[in-house]
Amino acid sequence: MLFDPATLTYNEAGLIPAIAQDASTGEVLMMAWMNVEAVSQTLVSRRVTYWSRSRQAFWTKGETSGHTQELVALRVDCDRDALLLKVRQTGPACHTGARSCFFTSVREGQEVSEADQSSDV
Repeated sequence: MLFDPATLTYNEAGLIPAIAQDASTGEVLMMAWMNVEAVSQTLVSRRVTYWSRSRQAFWTKGETSGHTQELVALRVDCDRDALLLKVRQTGPACHTGARSCFFTSVREGQEVSEADQSSDV
């Protein structure tokens, strides 16, 4: 069956959440938004392209930082309203310089940086 990005379920703004995961380690790196054109561009170029809600523009991951994401696989969830992008990440994924955007844990009601503790209890 041929995949058509237009068949995905986008929100009222025409966007779908896309979760980037390291294809080798399984680490969740980040979440960003895509529209139908960003999905199409990503599939053609194999360089992950997102839609910036704040700038109202496309951005290809790493175009300014050099911290690129090469698409290895694209998966669609069962409701067709979220994407999982398995990527080959070059450099950090987070704009803060962290490997992953998910570096803050909530433990016993407190926010804790992953740099402070290694346990997720």
